[in-house]
Amino acid sequence: MPKFQGSLSSKLPKAGTSIFTVMSGLSAEQGAINLSQGFPDFGVDPQLIDLVTGYMKAGHNQYAPMPGLLSLRKAISQKIEKSYSLAYNPESEITITSGATQAIYSAISAVVKEGDEVILFTPAYDCYSPAIELNGGKPIHIQLQHPYYTVDWNEVKKTVNYRTKLIIINTPHNPTGSILSAADMMELEKITHNSDILILSDEVYEHIIFDGYEHQSVARFPKLAERSFIVYSFGKTFHATGWKLGYCVAPEKLMHEFRKTHQFQVFACNHPMQAAMAEYISVESNYNGVSLLYQQKRDLFNSLLKGSRFVIRPSAGTYFQLLDYSAISKDDDLSLAQKWTKEQKVSSIPVSVFYHKSVQNGVLRFCFAKQDETLARAAQILASL
Repeated sequence: MPKFQGSLSSKLPKAGTSIFTVMSGLSAEQGAINLSQGFPDFGVDPQLIDLVTGYMKAGHNQYAPMPGLLSLRKAISQKIEKSYSLAYNPESEITITSGATQAIYSAISAVVKEGDEVILFTPAYDCYSPAIELNGGKPIHIQLQHPYYTVDWNEVKKTVNYRTKLIIINTPHNPTGSILSAADMMELEKITHNSDILILSDEVYEHIIFDGYEHQSVARFPKLAERSFIVYSFGKTFHATGWKLGYCVAPEKLMHEFRKTHQFQVFACNHPMQAAMAEYISVESNYNGVSLLYQQKRDLFNSLLKGSRFVIRPSAGTYFQLLDYSAISKDDDLSLAQKWTKEQKVSSIPVSVFYHKSVQNGVLRFCFAKQDETLARAAQILASL
Protein backbone atom coordinates (compact mmCIF):
# COMPACT_ATOMS: atom_id res chain seq x y z
CA MET A 1 0.00 0.00 0.00
CA PRO A 2 1.40 3.46 -0.87
CA LYS A 3 2.35 5.68 2.07
CA PHE A 4 0.94 9.17 2.59
CA GLN A 5 3.87 11.58 2.21
CA GLY A 6 2.23 14.86 3.15
CA SER A 7 1.77 16.53 6.52
CA LEU A 8 -1.44 15.98 8.46
CA SER A 9 -2.66 17.98 11.42
CA SER A 10 -5.00 15.96 13.62
CA LYS A 11 -8.37 17.47 14.51
CA LEU A 12 -8.34 15.40 17.72
CA PRO A 13 -4.66 15.31 18.69
CA LYS A 14 -5.35 14.08 22.23
CA ALA A 15 -7.79 11.35 21.24
CA GLY A 16 -6.67 7.74 21.29
CA THR A 17 -8.43 4.43 21.07
CA SER A 18 -11.56 4.31 23.22
CA ILE A 19 -11.07 2.81 26.67
CA PHE A 20 -13.96 0.44 25.91
CA THR A 21 -12.12 -0.95 22.91
CA VAL A 22 -8.88 -1.19 24.87
CA MET A 23 -10.33 -2.99 27.89
CA SER A 24 -12.62 -5.31 25.93
CA GLY A 25 -9.70 -6.23 23.70
CA LEU A 26 -7.46 -6.91 26.69
CA SER A 27 -10.24 -8.89 28.34
CA ALA A 28 -10.64 -11.12 25.27
CA GLU A 29 -6.88 -11.53 24.93
CA GLN A 30 -6.55 -12.58 28.58
CA GLY A 31 -9.68 -14.74 28.69
CA ALA A 32 -11.03 -12.53 31.48
CA ILE A 33 -14.61 -12.04 32.63
CA ASN A 34 -15.60 -8.86 30.79
CA LEU A 35 -17.29 -6.47 33.21
CA SER A 36 -15.76 -3.51 31.38
CA GLN A 37 -17.71 -2.59 28.25
CA GLY A 38 -21.41 -2.01 28.88
CA PHE A 39 -23.23 -4.75 27.04
CA PRO A 40 -25.32 -7.69 28.30
CA ASP A 41 -24.15 -11.28 27.88
CA PHE A 42 -27.73 -12.55 27.69
CA GLY A 43 -30.14 -12.60 24.78
CA VAL A 44 -32.74 -10.28 23.30
CA ASP A 45 -36.42 -11.17 23.75
CA PRO A 46 -37.14 -13.88 21.12
CA GLN A 47 -40.39 -12.08 20.29
CA LEU A 48 -38.42 -9.01 19.20
CA ILE A 49 -36.04 -11.15 17.14
CA ASP A 50 -39.03 -12.78 15.44
CA LEU A 51 -40.53 -9.37 14.66
CA VAL A 52 -37.31 -8.18 13.00
CA THR A 53 -37.03 -11.41 11.02
CA GLY A 54 -40.65 -11.14 9.97
CA TYR A 55 -40.24 -7.60 8.66
CA MET A 56 -37.09 -8.61 6.78
CA LYS A 57 -38.95 -11.50 5.13
CA ALA A 58 -41.85 -9.16 4.34
CA GLY A 59 -39.50 -6.99 2.28
CA HIS A 60 -38.82 -4.04 4.59
CA ASN A 61 -35.17 -3.95 3.53
CA GLN A 62 -34.79 -0.69 1.63
CA TYR A 63 -34.20 2.82 2.96
CA ALA A 64 -36.50 3.97 5.71
CA PRO A 65 -37.64 7.62 5.62
CA MET A 66 -34.91 10.02 6.73
CA PRO A 67 -36.60 10.93 10.07
CA GLY A 68 -37.53 7.30 10.72
CA LEU A 69 -40.66 5.23 10.20
CA LEU A 70 -43.72 7.27 11.10
CA SER A 71 -45.25 4.26 12.86
CA LEU A 72 -42.27 4.16 15.22
CA ARG A 73 -42.28 7.90 15.79
CA LYS A 74 -45.98 7.73 16.66
CA ALA A 75 -45.33 4.90 19.13
CA ILE A 76 -42.52 6.92 20.73
CA SER A 77 -44.74 10.00 20.98
CA GLN A 78 -47.41 8.00 22.79
CA LYS A 79 -44.85 6.43 25.10
CA ILE A 80 -43.28 9.77 26.08
CA GLU A 81 -46.65 11.40 26.67
CA LYS A 82 -47.73 8.52 28.90
CA SER A 83 -44.41 8.47 30.79
CA TYR A 84 -43.69 12.19 31.12
CA SER A 85 -46.96 13.99 30.27
CA LEU A 86 -45.47 15.88 27.33
CA ALA A 87 -46.60 15.47 23.73
CA TYR A 88 -44.05 15.50 20.91
CA ASN A 89 -45.28 15.76 17.33
CA PRO A 90 -44.19 12.53 15.59
CA GLU A 91 -44.04 14.33 12.24
CA SER A 92 -41.72 17.16 13.21
CA GLU A 93 -40.23 16.59 16.68
CA ILE A 94 -38.91 13.00 16.73
CA THR A 95 -36.06 11.49 14.69
CA ILE A 96 -34.78 7.90 14.72
CA THR A 97 -30.99 7.63 14.90
CA SER A 98 -28.20 5.09 14.53
CA GLY A 99 -27.80 4.79 18.27
CA ALA A 100 -27.50 7.47 20.92
CA THR A 101 -23.91 8.41 20.04
CA GLN A 102 -25.00 9.52 16.58
CA ALA A 103 -27.92 11.45 18.06
CA ILE A 104 -25.57 13.24 20.44
CA TYR A 105 -23.16 14.09 17.63
CA SER A 106 -25.97 15.30 15.36
CA ALA A 107 -27.39 17.55 18.09
CA ILE A 108 -23.99 19.05 18.88
CA SER A 109 -23.08 19.57 15.23
CA ALA A 110 -26.48 21.16 14.58
CA VAL A 111 -26.04 24.00 17.07
CA VAL A 112 -22.41 24.38 18.19
CA LYS A 113 -20.31 26.84 16.19
CA GLU A 114 -16.73 28.08 16.35
CA GLY A 115 -16.00 29.58 19.76
CA ASP A 116 -19.19 28.39 21.47
CA GLU A 117 -18.76 27.02 24.98
CA VAL A 118 -20.43 23.77 26.04
CA ILE A 119 -20.69 22.84 29.71
CA LEU A 120 -20.35 19.16 30.57
CA PHE A 121 -19.99 17.34 33.87
CA THR A 122 -17.04 15.07 34.51
CA PRO A 123 -16.54 12.19 34.69
CA ALA A 124 -18.34 12.46 31.34
CA TYR A 125 -19.13 9.82 28.75
CA ASP A 126 -16.32 9.91 26.23
CA CYS A 127 -18.20 10.98 23.08
CA TYR A 128 -19.22 14.44 24.29
CA SER A 129 -15.97 16.37 24.26
CA PRO A 130 -14.69 15.14 20.86
CA ALA A 131 -17.98 16.08 19.20
CA ILE A 132 -17.76 19.58 20.68
CA GLU A 133 -14.16 20.01 19.54
CA LEU A 134 -14.82 18.70 16.02
CA ASN A 135 -17.46 21.40 15.63
CA GLY A 136 -15.21 24.20 16.81
CA GLY A 137 -16.69 24.46 20.27
CA LYS A 138 -14.90 24.63 23.60
CA PRO A 139 -15.74 22.02 26.27
CA ILE A 140 -16.09 23.57 29.74
CA HIS A 141 -15.70 20.89 32.38
CA ILE A 142 -17.41 20.99 35.77
CA GLN A 143 -16.43 18.19 38.11
CA LEU A 144 -19.14 16.19 39.85
CA GLN A 145 -18.68 15.98 43.59
CA HIS A 146 -17.19 12.71 44.82
CA PRO A 147 -18.25 10.26 46.24
CA TYR A 148 -21.91 10.55 45.18
CA TYR A 149 -21.22 12.50 41.98
CA THR A 150 -23.64 15.35 42.56
CA VAL A 151 -23.75 18.69 40.72
CA ASP A 152 -22.58 21.89 42.38
CA TRP A 153 -25.14 24.26 40.86
CA ASN A 154 -23.42 27.32 42.34
CA GLU A 155 -20.38 26.45 40.26
CA VAL A 156 -22.60 26.09 37.20
CA LYS A 157 -24.06 29.56 37.81
CA LYS A 158 -20.57 31.03 38.04
CA THR A 159 -19.46 29.25 34.86
CA VAL A 160 -22.33 30.26 32.57
CA ASN A 161 -21.61 33.30 30.41
CA TYR A 162 -22.57 34.86 27.09
CA ARG A 163 -20.52 32.25 25.18
CA THR A 164 -22.38 29.29 26.74
CA LYS A 165 -24.34 27.66 23.90
CA LEU A 166 -25.14 24.26 25.38
CA ILE A 167 -25.24 22.34 28.66
CA ILE A 168 -24.98 18.54 28.46
CA ILE A 169 -26.53 16.45 31.22
CA ASN A 170 -26.70 12.66 31.57
CA THR A 171 -29.14 10.88 33.87
CA PRO A 172 -28.94 8.09 34.90
CA HIS A 173 -25.24 8.79 34.63
CA ASN A 174 -22.57 6.77 32.89
CA PRO A 175 -20.00 6.00 34.30
CA THR A 176 -21.02 6.69 37.92
CA GLY A 177 -24.59 5.35 38.18
CA SER A 178 -25.82 8.55 39.86
CA ILE A 179 -29.12 10.25 38.98
CA LEU A 180 -30.39 13.80 38.83
CA SER A 181 -33.32 14.71 41.05
CA ALA A 182 -36.31 16.97 40.44
CA ALA A 183 -34.50 19.59 42.52
CA ASP A 184 -31.51 19.34 40.17
CA MET A 185 -33.77 19.92 37.19
CA MET A 186 -35.33 22.95 38.83
CA GLU A 187 -31.86 24.40 39.44
CA LEU A 188 -31.02 23.88 35.79
CA GLU A 189 -34.29 25.56 34.85
CA LYS A 190 -33.44 28.61 36.96
CA ILE A 191 -29.97 28.90 35.45
CA THR A 192 -31.18 28.74 31.85
CA HIS A 193 -34.31 30.88 32.33
CA ASN A 194 -34.40 33.96 30.08
CA SER A 195 -31.33 32.79 28.17
CA ASP A 196 -30.58 31.26 24.77
CA ILE A 197 -28.73 28.34 26.34
CA LEU A 198 -29.73 24.97 24.93
CA ILE A 199 -29.68 21.61 26.74
CA LEU A 200 -28.67 18.19 25.49
CA SER A 201 -30.01 15.53 27.84
CA ASP A 202 -28.57 12.02 27.47
CA GLU A 203 -31.23 9.72 28.94
CA VAL A 204 -30.33 6.38 27.41
CA TYR A 205 -30.72 4.58 30.76
CA GLU A 206 -34.16 6.05 31.48
CA HIS A 207 -35.67 2.62 32.17
CA ILE A 208 -32.82 1.40 34.38
CA ILE A 209 -33.34 3.19 37.68
CA PHE A 210 -33.53 1.67 41.14
CA ASP A 211 -34.91 1.76 44.67
CA GLY A 212 -38.27 3.26 43.76
CA TYR A 213 -36.92 6.46 42.21
CA GLU A 214 -38.60 7.97 39.17
CA HIS A 215 -36.52 9.02 36.20
CA GLN A 216 -36.49 12.82 36.08
CA SER A 217 -36.52 13.34 32.35
CA VAL A 218 -36.15 16.83 30.96
CA ALA A 219 -39.49 16.06 29.30
CA ARG A 220 -41.15 16.35 32.74
CA PHE A 221 -40.18 20.04 32.89
CA PRO A 222 -41.81 22.06 30.08
CA LYS A 223 -39.56 25.10 30.47
CA LEU A 224 -36.51 22.87 30.07
CA ALA A 225 -38.04 20.77 27.32
CA GLU A 226 -38.61 23.84 25.15
CA ARG A 227 -34.83 24.33 24.87
CA SER A 228 -33.71 20.68 24.90
CA PHE A 229 -32.60 17.82 22.70
CA ILE A 230 -33.35 14.57 24.56
CA VAL A 231 -31.59 11.38 23.49
CA TYR A 232 -32.82 7.85 24.16
CA SER A 233 -31.71 4.32 23.28
CA PHE A 234 -33.54 1.13 22.38
CA GLY A 235 -30.34 -0.87 22.72
CA LYS A 236 -29.85 -0.15 26.43
CA THR A 237 -33.47 -0.91 27.29
CA PHE A 238 -33.93 -4.08 25.25
CA HIS A 239 -30.44 -5.63 25.61
CA ALA A 240 -29.61 -5.02 21.94
CA THR A 241 -26.68 -2.61 22.03
CA GLY A 242 -25.30 -3.97 18.75
CA TRP A 243 -28.38 -2.83 16.86
CA LYS A 244 -27.33 0.81 17.35
CA LEU A 245 -30.86 2.17 17.28
CA GLY A 246 -31.94 5.24 19.25
CA TYR A 247 -33.89 8.45 18.86
CA CYS A 248 -33.89 12.13 19.63
CA VAL A 249 -36.83 14.37 20.53
CA ALA A 250 -36.83 18.17 20.49
CA PRO A 251 -39.12 21.12 19.75
CA GLU A 252 -39.76 21.58 16.04
CA LYS A 253 -37.34 24.49 15.58
CA LEU A 254 -34.49 22.52 17.14
CA MET A 255 -35.41 19.30 15.38
CA HIS A 256 -35.40 21.10 12.03
CA GLU A 257 -31.71 21.90 12.57
CA PHE A 258 -31.01 18.42 13.96
CA ARG A 259 -32.35 16.77 10.80
CA LYS A 260 -30.12 18.92 8.62
CA THR A 261 -27.06 17.27 10.12
CA HIS A 262 -28.64 13.84 10.62
CA GLN A 263 -29.44 13.45 6.92
CA PHE A 264 -25.82 13.94 5.91
CA GLN A 265 -24.35 11.80 8.68
CA VAL A 266 -26.43 8.63 8.29
CA PHE A 267 -29.55 9.68 6.31
CA ALA A 268 -31.68 6.75 7.47
CA CYS A 269 -31.52 3.91 9.99
CA ASN A 270 -32.19 0.17 9.91
CA HIS A 271 -35.63 -0.30 8.37
CA PRO A 272 -36.77 -3.76 9.61
CA MET A 273 -35.59 -3.01 13.14
CA GLN A 274 -37.59 0.21 13.17
CA ALA A 275 -40.69 -1.62 12.01
CA ALA A 276 -40.20 -4.26 14.68
CA MET A 277 -39.65 -1.68 17.41
CA ALA A 278 -42.81 0.21 16.41
CA GLU A 279 -44.82 -2.93 17.09
CA TYR A 280 -42.84 -4.03 20.14
CA ILE A 281 -42.91 -0.79 22.15
CA SER A 282 -46.63 -0.40 21.55
CA VAL A 283 -47.06 -3.14 24.14
CA GLU A 284 -46.41 -1.43 27.46
CA SER A 285 -45.57 -4.65 29.28
CA ASN A 286 -42.40 -4.98 27.16
CA TYR A 287 -40.94 -2.10 29.20
CA ASN A 288 -42.07 -3.49 32.52
CA GLY A 289 -39.49 -5.33 34.53
CA VAL A 290 -36.37 -3.74 33.02
CA SER A 291 -35.49 -1.79 36.17
CA LEU A 292 -36.37 -4.76 38.38
CA LEU A 293 -34.17 -7.08 36.30
CA TYR A 294 -31.14 -4.84 36.69
CA GLN A 295 -31.81 -3.96 40.32
CA GLN A 296 -31.77 -7.67 41.11
CA LYS A 297 -28.44 -7.99 39.30
CA ARG A 298 -27.02 -4.96 41.09
CA ASP A 299 -28.14 -6.35 44.44
CA LEU A 300 -26.76 -9.81 43.64
CA PHE A 301 -23.36 -8.44 42.62
CA ASN A 302 -23.12 -6.16 45.65
CA SER A 303 -24.30 -8.83 48.08
CA LEU A 304 -21.63 -11.22 46.82
CA LEU A 305 -19.04 -8.53 47.59
CA LYS A 306 -20.32 -7.92 51.10
CA GLY A 307 -17.46 -8.44 53.55
CA SER A 308 -14.86 -7.65 50.88
CA ARG A 309 -12.45 -4.74 51.19
CA PHE A 310 -14.30 -2.69 48.58
CA VAL A 311 -16.41 0.31 49.59
CA ILE A 312 -19.75 -0.12 47.83
CA ARG A 313 -22.11 2.79 47.25
CA PRO A 314 -25.05 1.19 45.39
CA SER A 315 -25.68 2.49 41.89
CA ALA A 316 -28.91 4.49 41.57
CA GLY A 317 -29.32 3.72 37.87
CA THR A 318 -27.67 2.33 34.70
CA TYR A 319 -26.15 -1.14 34.78
CA PHE A 320 -22.83 -0.01 36.24
CA GLN A 321 -21.50 -0.25 39.77
CA LEU A 322 -18.52 1.72 41.04
CA LEU A 323 -16.27 -0.04 43.53
CA ASP A 324 -13.91 1.94 45.73
CA TYR A 325 -10.69 -0.08 45.94
CA SER A 326 -8.66 2.39 48.04
CA ALA A 327 -8.34 -0.10 50.93
CA ILE A 328 -6.93 -2.73 48.57
CA SER A 329 -4.44 -0.89 46.38
CA LYS A 330 -2.80 2.49 45.94
CA ASP A 331 -2.32 1.92 42.19
CA ASP A 332 -3.90 4.36 39.76
CA ASP A 333 -7.14 3.01 38.34
CA LEU A 334 -5.92 2.45 34.76
CA SER A 335 -2.92 0.43 35.91
CA LEU A 336 -5.04 -1.55 38.33
CA ALA A 337 -7.77 -2.28 35.77
CA GLN A 338 -5.15 -3.65 33.39
CA LYS A 339 -3.39 -5.57 36.17
CA TRP A 340 -6.57 -7.24 37.41
CA THR A 341 -7.61 -8.11 33.86
CA LYS A 342 -4.31 -9.92 33.36
CA GLU A 343 -3.79 -11.42 36.80
CA GLN A 344 -7.28 -11.84 38.27
CA LYS A 345 -9.10 -12.34 34.94
CA VAL A 346 -11.80 -9.76 35.67
CA SER A 347 -11.93 -6.60 33.57
CA SER A 348 -13.36 -3.20 34.49
CA ILE A 349 -13.22 0.41 33.35
CA PRO A 350 -11.02 3.03 35.07
CA VAL A 351 -13.16 6.06 35.86
CA SER A 352 -10.26 8.53 35.61
CA VAL A 353 -10.34 8.35 31.79
CA PHE A 354 -13.69 10.18 31.83
CA TYR A 355 -12.13 13.33 33.31
CA HIS A 356 -10.39 16.10 31.37
CA LYS A 357 -7.54 16.19 33.88
CA SER A 358 -5.86 13.75 36.20
CA VAL A 359 -8.31 12.68 38.93
CA GLN A 360 -7.79 9.62 41.08
CA ASN A 361 -10.64 8.68 43.40
CA GLY A 362 -9.70 5.01 43.68
CA VAL A 363 -12.77 3.64 41.88
CA LEU A 364 -13.37 1.23 39.03
CA ARG A 365 -16.58 0.76 37.02
CA PHE A 366 -18.03 -2.73 36.70
CA CYS A 367 -20.90 -3.69 34.37
CA PHE A 368 -23.49 -5.96 35.99
CA ALA A 369 -25.58 -6.50 32.84
CA LYS A 370 -24.48 -10.10 32.90
CA GLN A 371 -25.89 -13.52 33.63
CA ASP A 372 -26.04 -14.33 37.33
CA GLU A 373 -23.42 -17.06 36.87
CA THR A 374 -21.05 -14.53 35.29
CA LEU A 375 -21.54 -12.09 38.16
CA ALA A 376 -21.02 -14.84 40.73
CA ARG A 377 -17.71 -15.92 39.16
CA ALA A 378 -16.46 -12.34 38.95
CA ALA A 379 -17.57 -11.48 42.49
CA GLN A 380 -15.83 -14.55 43.92
CA ILE A 381 -12.54 -13.34 42.45
CA LEU A 382 -13.02 -9.71 43.50
CA ALA A 383 -14.09 -10.63 47.04
CA SER A 384 -10.79 -12.46 47.53
CA LEU A 385 -8.68 -9.37 46.84
